[in-house]
Amino acid sequence: MHRSHTCGELTAKNIGQTVTLSAWVANRRDHGGVIFIDMRDRYGITQTVYDPECGATPESIRLAESYRSEYVVKVTGLVRARPDGQNNDKLVTGDIEVVVHHAEIFSESKLPPFEIDDFSQANEEIRLKHRYLDLRRKPVFETIEFRARMNRFTRDWFSDHGFLEVQTPIFTASSPEGARDFLIPSRLHHGKFYALPQAPQQYKQLLMVGGVDKYFQIAPCFRDEDPRADRHSCEFYQIDCEMSFVEQEDIFEVAEPFARDLIANMVPHKRLKSVVFPRYTHSESIDTFGSDKPDVRFDMHFEDFGEDFRDSGFSVFAQAVRDGGVVKAMKYEGSKGKGIMSRSEIDTMTAVAQAEGAKGLAYIIYEAEGPRSPILKFFTGNELAALEARFAPKPGDMIFFGAGERKLVCKVLGKVRLAMRDAFGLVDKNEIAFAWITDFPMYELKDDGTYDFEHNPFSMPHGGVDAFKEGVDPLSIYGCQYDLACNGYEVLSGSVRNHNIAALVKAFEIVGKGEEEVKAKFGAVYNAFQYGVPPHGGFAFGFDRLLMILKDETNIREIYAFPKSGKAEDTMMEAPTAIDEKQLRELHIKVREHKAK
Repeated sequence: MHRSHTCGELTAKNIGQTVTLSAWVANRRDHGGVIFIDMRDRYGITQTVYDPECGATPESIRLAESYRSEYVVKVTGLVRARPDGQNNDKLVTGDIEVVVHHAEIFSESKLPPFEIDDFSQANEEIRLKHRYLDLRRKPVFETIEFRARMNRFTRDWFSDHGFLEVQTPIFTASSPEGARDFLIPSRLHHGKFYALPQAPQQYKQLLMVGGVDKYFQIAPCFRDEDPRADRHSCEFYQIDCEMSFVEQEDIFEVAEPFARDLIANMVPHKRLKSVVFPRYTHSESIDTFGSDKPDVRFDMHFEDFGEDFRDSGFSVFAQAVRDGGVVKAMKYEGSKGKGIMSRSEIDTMTAVAQAEGAKGLAYIIYEAEGPRSPILKFFTGNELAALEARFAPKPGDMIFFGAGERKLVCKVLGKVRLAMRDAFGLVDKNEIAFAWITDFPMYELKDDGTYDFEHNPFSMPHGGVDAFKEGVDPLSIYGCQYDLACNGYEVLSGSVRNHNIAALVKAFEIVGKGEEEVKAKFGAVYNAFQYGVPPHGGFAFGFDRLLMILKDETNIREIYAFPKSGKAEDTMMEAPTAIDEKQLRELHIKVREHKAK
């Protein structure tokens, strides 16, 4: 037996017992012949004492003198109370220490490339290169342990609610829609490739055809996309769910309770802003918050003042309305926080707006003496009254404006809104706010005048097949699609699926794909739908992104045991790697030299 206890379980109740511990050396302190060694494992830290007057053998003393950080050692000794005044209230084991009688070294360690403690300042590149060392740090391990508990909670919750867990294939066919696939050459089928699934979309729909009416899976998904703070390179996981004989409300009645229960069980110290999740159409969300994944923990919504400024003396506003654009404004409530922004803070927000394509950022400051602004001289009393009627500004508040083309104005104000959130602490990090975004447009108009799917092509349009009647503007077609936003992130996406073959074909015809092409690219779904398909729909929670939010992480890489770097590399395993010529020949692949342009 290499250990009788872990380094996180011995307490005063164990005093007088002989125990065996095996763990890593966290640090060593030599006090004039008496050596103190803190031993660390995943459970905690236990202080051990090597004292020749208390039974430590000469051999164990010699070993203790040789210990260095991260040696793996085994000790046997007697548990005793720490001397008066030497207790450590920060440790579960802080009332005791183990007086070592015998010791041995399992393995030695080189000097680690960074300090293994909770407050290491090592940069990410070094930590990921030696991730096996990074995992020994408590904050990193706690996230891995949290992920394991969230996995278990998710599986239990969906199983308890009648869902059947099904693993869908990892090697599948390439998808012609969405992000770039990761392709795998086939050795047995010359010139053909498997693809790693971007999502189990078609498989879960086929499960519905097969009669598996309530499916779920914590599904691995693979997309060749550039990484960002909330999107991991190469692979990610999602809580995938599909149900038969459901409409949108039925789906919401599954997703909302799961989210509420997850918060209550995994992060009970956090609170929901609203138990009932508010709903916005896609258009409303853009017009109100400048985003289709709004952070609704704070207000700062937009109001439309196009009609009020149609004939404004401020030419920027009047011209925007004449050109078919909008004039929007939002209120920053300095009266509830830090007060009026400084000149440099206003300049910072203006720079945010300009980075998104705006020429500037107009504003009004409300002081005790009244409003103040460089543009105030152009405003009439009616225009000011319209602003004050809807915003009721108090001294310390500010109103910011955007004018021009709708999408640009909404995007600019949306980014400024979030910049103010971050700069002035407008949210409580222990508050969680969900919001449904519904009715996404099915299509978008490309620069060449053709149409493409804006979101999931398998979604049922509102109105079913009638939505595709001749003469209907494709940009007026909205899908039974929905996202769930959480604290400014998209954490769920889903839809009621298009189970009508005629409607599915018409949906693809609008983007220039005929029935034969649908058959060729989505043959399994097309054929399966010929044999009786129930109405169905579902969703996928972004498991990793949701976990990132619950753990208050700002970079999604922190929630993986072995993450990829910001350059999509596994620096620890040195992946991706070159493949030798023999393997390439077996796969009938020739690597072409890349010529820099």
